[in-house]
Amino acid sequence: MDPDALPTMEFGFPGPLRDRLVAAVLAGTKTTTSGLVAGYEYDGEPLPVAGLRLAVPDSAGRRVAVIELTEVRVVRLAEVDLRHAVDEGEGDESVAQWRATHEEFWHGPEIRAELGADFTVDDDTLIAAQRFRVLAVEPGH
Repeated sequence: MDPDALPTMEFGFPGPLRDRLVAAVLAGTKTTTSGLVAGYEYDGEPLPVAGLRLAVPDSAGRRVAVIELTEVRVVRLAEVDLRHAVDEGEGDESVAQWRATHEEFWHGPEIRAELGADFTVDDDTLIAAQRFRVLAVEPGH
């Protein structure tokens, strides 16, 4: 399985956040992630599907792992459950805590640069709730 031949799953933006998220993937504590359906639409990309294999790049762009999506659900933001929130491996202990940190990210300058300065999420915002497993980790990681 050649990571260079696979599409990528980028966690956050390069820098401390991505470094922390990729470390959690490699440690096995991050087994879910959430993407805005609006982001996929903006990028003109289809929503991911279960069975898709993806390379995980670090902040330097090195592909450090291969994951396989085992479940993809499109849910309203208000429907994200505790299991999904906890399994994101970011230390959130409640859905409210998970939502607060994700809203801060989604309302950040990088997302608004893509989706518009007035972009905001609410209960009805559609989320691609994805569950995955690590298939391979590149040597040295």
